[in-house]
Amino acid sequence: MKYRILVMDNRAAAYNFADIIAQFNTGGSEFEVKTFGSGHINDTFIIKSKAKNGADFLLQKINQFVFKDIDSLMNNMVYVTNHLKQKIAKTGNPEKEVLTLIKCNNGKYYCQDAQGDYWRMTNFLHNTKSYDLVTNIKQAQQGGVAFGRFQNLLCDLHPDLLESTIPDFLNIEKRLNDFNSAIKNNSAQRLSSVTEEIEFLLSRADSMNEILQQGKAGILPLRITHNDTKFNNILLDQADEIQCVIDLDTVMPGYVAYDFGDAIRSIINMAPEDEKNLDAIQLNIPLFEAFAKGYLSQTISFLTEAELKSLMMGVLLLPYMQAVRFLTDYLEGDVYYKTQFPEHNLQRTRAQIQLLKMLEMSKEKLSGIIQNEWLNLKNTSKTGAEMIAG
Repeated sequence: MKYRILVMDNRAAAYNFADIIAQFNTGGSEFEVKTFGSGHINDTFIIKSKAKNGADFLLQKINQFVFKDIDSLMNNMVYVTNHLKQKIAKTGNPEKEVLTLIKCNNGKYYCQDAQGDYWRMTNFLHNTKSYDLVTNIKQAQQGGVAFGRFQNLLCDLHPDLLESTIPDFLNIEKRLNDFNSAIKNNSAQRLSSVTEEIEFLLSRADSMNEILQQGKAGILPLRITHNDTKFNNILLDQADEIQCVIDLDTVMPGYVAYDFGDAIRSIINMAPEDEKNLDAIQLNIPLFEAFAKGYLSQTISFLTEAELKSLMMGVLLLPYMQAVRFLTDYLEGDVYYKTQFPEHNLQRTRAQIQLLKMLEMSKEKLSGIIQNEWLNLKNTSKTGAEMIAG
């Protein structure tokens, strides 16, 4: 079959899409290709059919420098999407609520081009939207429902079935080891300017190990978690209701507090992640409460008491871990994160430290919100059961 491809921007012009698309079972031969989205890891393109009633797709070049084991990565996605579809088929529409991977001619769900790059394709979900920032209560509540439901649907899928696509991604022991090595080596000769930040972070190192230690002790169960719960990893419909959780690259074994804490890190902060004016970093408590309410409404059926208590630990851990990672990169000369100016990673570090300080000051209040919402849901469930019983 001869493929006719119309490339719509310069970034897309770098690839031979006729050969790449030909490796997937698209059912079409004429497409328009355009760069899509704002992701920082994989390169994503929308593939729009030129045929009447033809299907549209998203095509991604997988970043093999971040994801070393492409086969395990895609096996994870197949396990997870198949499981989600089977569960959602009982009550909803799995074709709209779960990403659909497109199989290649080789029988796999990914292919390799002549340059050695790896590609995958999914269906394109029309009439959806995403937001980089949460701006109102409904969005925050829907975010909580989305990630809570995602965990709930996967809670009966055994973690051993999935590989760690980025080993030690949220392992604070590993992050602190890297941090201490960066301090010792001082390769960028920046140590003298960040002694205050180093002291702050090291003073909390032991307490930030609690989730990991409870996991190792069997107090916290290992579950399948998303591990990248930014709000723009949720697709909403036109009424701002949740439709689909996306960006499944980091779905792997983890602890529920990681997903809760990472989502809160961005939702509760009223300033950007790299805010220079530290006074502008304030907590949006109503958004926290809305997210917690949505999240717990979906997870109350399986969360243990220990996991409930760990949620606040996650709220503190994730900004702490991000500060450690930013400062590690700053000490090593900005080799990992893209920066816009020489002190960018230090500015990010200080912003995350300030966020952590604000969260620490409000710890009791935030913990109370989680506990009260949990009790309200428990009481509501009990009352409902009593009414059914007669």
